[in-house]
Amino acid sequence: MESATTIPRLSPTTTLLAGIQWLFFMFANTVVIPLSVAAAFHLNAAATTGSLERAFMYTGLACVLQALLGHRLPLMEGLAGLWWGTILGVAATAGEGGLPRAVVGGSIAVGIILVSGLIILIGATGLGWHLKRFTSPPVVATFYVLLAAQLSQSFLKGALGMAGGGQIVPGIAAISLVLVVLVLVLNIGGRGLVSNFALLIGIVVGWIAFTLLLPHAAPAPVPAGKQLFATFPWGAPAYDPGVILTIVIAGLISLSNSYAAIEGGNELLGQTSDSGQYRRSLMLTGLNGIVAGVFGIVPYAPYVSSLGFLRTTRILDRLSFMLGAAIFFLLGAIPLLGQLLASLPLSVGDAVLFVAYLQLIGSGLNVLRGTTFTAMTIYRLALPMLLGLAIMTIPASAFLPLPALVRILAQNGLVLGILVALIIEIAIPRSQATNSERVRNARGGETSDAE
Repeated sequence: MESATTIPRLSPTTTLLAGIQWLFFMFANTVVIPLSVAAAFHLNAAATTGSLERAFMYTGLACVLQALLGHRLPLMEGLAGLWWGTILGVAATAGEGGLPRAVVGGSIAVGIILVSGLIILIGATGLGWHLKRFTSPPVVATFYVLLAAQLSQSFLKGALGMAGGGQIVPGIAAISLVLVVLVLVLNIGGRGLVSNFALLIGIVVGWIAFTLLLPHAAPAPVPAGKQLFATFPWGAPAYDPGVILTIVIAGLISLSNSYAAIEGGNELLGQTSDSGQYRRSLMLTGLNGIVAGVFGIVPYAPYVSSLGFLRTTRILDRLSFMLGAAIFFLLGAIPLLGQLLASLPLSVGDAVLFVAYLQLIGSGLNVLRGTTFTAMTIYRLALPMLLGLAIMTIPASAFLPLPALVRILAQNGLVLGILVALIIEIAIPRSQATNSERVRNARGGETSDAE
């Protein structure tokens, strides 16, 4: 992998400031995820604090490992959104299907470990380099749109005070609405750092508002104690076939995160990717996944959103990135900071991230730029997207007559929609679809109005 872009060296002061900026980016993209998953599995306060501290520590370590030994790009290795959405979806729907939460959580952990071992194998054999050709624009666009749909639904419920499945809480909903508007205004109308850190500003303002206006709504800081390095906090290892199958499929689909981020990072730095870069990166991602499964952390993937951060800051060096990651590790390693961060009201994070994940729709549209919309192209997009969205609206109880092995997969609109998009991509390659469309048009067939 040869570099075509010379990255200038930064002064120590600039490196430190850039590292702190990376720290804020990592914090804003991580803090809510362990809290929401802990709430989904009804973990106690100490276990929730331990989950957050573990996530901070290992995220910092995972970023340094990828920058030094993996893909060697300044890309955040974070808790993957597709994994997050799948775990929340399975935790919610499987509970409605009659499975105890501990069995669901234990099966999720086993599925994560199994698919992470498979990802290591894919990386070690070089197969990952060849699989990346299946992540076509329709597949990636489907991924972005369905992920945004599933997570925004979860975020909205949390922002309205419905995280526990109850009714809307007016006080929480009012503060959340103000936060949504504030973050939108800062992100769209703000300049410089104000726009860059709109999410962080929203978290701080919302936290203060909850503390002053709804002091009983915010959890009190609780030390993790022995829960800091607890293994299998979501439940002891269990083996529900439907849960494990869904998790394994989601893990393989999550490789699209790695492909999109690595290709984008190489393009930004003027580099060309090679099989060795993918081999190292996927092996590390698989190793990170095994650690995540054992310690109850949402599995990892390179963050595509890092590319927008790099373009905005125009600071591309790895040293400041690794410095920010090292400081992030310390945030989790210092118990008092972990206790404080675990007391963040979940509704605040949900309201802020509801805005953040609206950008996923834009990412989905961007990957389609330059696409010619023929009848075949529209079917390739509409079938998986609308199928996934439609399934998300069906209550989990409606799937109870299905066999247990397929029930959890069938009721997960995110995973099923992306799976359908991949099947279409494999069964009908883009070149074949284009040729068929040309033949049909040449014979006088009708074309789509959108063409």
